[in-house]
Amino acid sequence: MKKLSCLIALLLALALPCAALGETIVTSFYPIHLFARNLTQGLEGVEVICLTPPTGGCLHDYQLQTGDMKRLARADVFLINGAGMEGYLDGVLEAFPALPVVDASVGVTLIESCVEHDHDHGHEDEDEEPAPDDGHDGHHHEMNAHIWLDAQNAIIMVNNLADGLMAQLPRHAQAIAANRDAYVARLTALDAELKAALAHIDHADVITFHEAFPYFAEAYGLHVAAVLNREPEDALSPRALADLCETVMHLGNPPLFTEPQYEDAAARTISRETGAPVYTLDPIVTGPEDAPLTYYEDVMRQNVQTLLEALGH
Repeated sequence: MKKLSCLIALLLALALPCAALGETIVTSFYPIHLFARNLTQGLEGVEVICLTPPTGGCLHDYQLQTGDMKRLARADVFLINGAGMEGYLDGVLEAFPALPVVDASVGVTLIESCVEHDHDHGHEDEDEEPAPDDGHDGHHHEMNAHIWLDAQNAIIMVNNLADGLMAQLPRHAQAIAANRDAYVARLTALDAELKAALAHIDHADVITFHEAFPYFAEAYGLHVAAVLNREPEDALSPRALADLCETVMHLGNPPLFTEPQYEDAAARTISRETGAPVYTLDPIVTGPEDAPLTYYEDVMRQNVQTLLEALGH
């Protein structure tokens, strides 16, 4: 019996290091999660957790929850989009100063967003001093974080994530490198395919729901002539709707593109007033929890088909 107990103890001691080798990767939101799943496919003992639910969408004003902090406490590495998408990042770094963070946006050329201050408050107090505009005529500037919607940017992001994962998970470095090479080859082919499909669209005007698509437009030859709503959760005022209707008609009623993650009431109203058709483009910020590894490519291809239909090609 004593020999058996010693044998069991020895087996447990040998097994413990293997159990301790399990790693947890936490990703900030859906597109980063898709990239991480492709990079870690086939890796034993590696768990990839998305901090936000697959229906969470963009991280506009996202507030960390108790469950998020618990997931981050388990993480061996935190993968983020960067470019300002994770507004809560300072809080994470303060709470977990030793947590390695991999920023996928490093090396991506960013596009500036111009965000208007809201001057349409009904003028409740005419004597109130106007807020200072810091010399920007009612605008402030920040960088657009929707970088993954250009497949060339996606390649940069995947390489950044792979480098970070190989540094933090060295025992899996060879497998991650192989996964990266295969995924980058697919994304390179996707980029060429999208450019070929849209090659005959010469800076066609489109109107998007919010500022999710400037990288896509710049990469694939479109022109975002107007944006319906810069803050997707905010309702448009009657004055803003009227101004947008005037803009749409001035542009010749180009197609309006909404996003499946948000209500499209404003676009439907503008469509009724102007006759501009409404279509849906998916910024890939939500999707099935068990989506196929090709989900990014599948949705990008579907977006191109939608554009070709909307633009009459």
